[in-house]
Amino acid sequence: MSMQRSSAAVSAAGAVPVTLKFRIGIDEAHHTYLDSGRIAEEEGCAAVGLHARTAAQLYDGQARWDAVARLKQAVTAIPVLGNGDVWEAEDALRMMRATGCDGVIVGRGCLGRPWLFRDLADVFEGRVPSNPPDLGGVVDVMVEHARLLAAWLGESGAMRAFRKHSSWYTKGFRGGAPLRERLMHVTTVAELESILAGVERAQPFPPDAMRVSRGKTAGTQTVALPAGYLDDLEDATPPGIDAETAESGG
Repeated sequence: MSMQRSSAAVSAAGAVPVTLKFRIGIDEAHHTYLDSGRIAEEEGCAAVGLHARTAAQLYDGQARWDAVARLKQAVTAIPVLGNGDVWEAEDALRMMRATGCDGVIVGRGCLGRPWLFRDLADVFEGRVPSNPPDLGGVVDVMVEHARLLAAWLGESGAMRAFRKHSSWYTKGFRGGAPLRERLMHVTTVAELESILAGVERAQPFPPDAMRVSRGKTAGTQTVALPAGYLDDLEDATPPGIDAETAESGG
């Protein structure tokens, strides 16, 4: 984000805090996170968050927490939040201890694992987090999730959107593959409940599933940018309206 755009966003927001989240940079040749943090700090943002991968990496490899530490050293007037590879509550504590960051942002780690936030509250209060739920507990969360999503989006759209969540919720459980195959075709909440009524509710949560990657896991990509975007790195002019087209990379 250019300095002008950051300043305009903060001014327009008034009393509403503006935060800025960014990645390390475009690719290994173009690291921009320290400049982004400096600009956000100077222009009045309330906090910054760093996903410690480049845009080219997508979600490939391990997040580079050392970059979070460098950003924290460079940005001192506002909170710095770290993001990347927080799969369990203890990961958040490890990140904060290793980097000195002020807090964490949870992304893919909560997909199919919404109780992660309960666990985070526990560890930040010095409590040992509870064990994850058995399959019956997971099913109950799934049904509640689906009902709330249907109330928000309407049942048809909600159940299409929920299919990927079904996969994340059931990953690693015994018999999960055929169950997921059935769940990929549900069209109503009632159908979802009917399928889930037949699961082995007492089946314990599989430990190996705790750190299974969820969400986007594809390899690296070539980042598409508007024509001439990198010709002058000091040019603060924001991309024009054409950058909003799907093929522009803007």
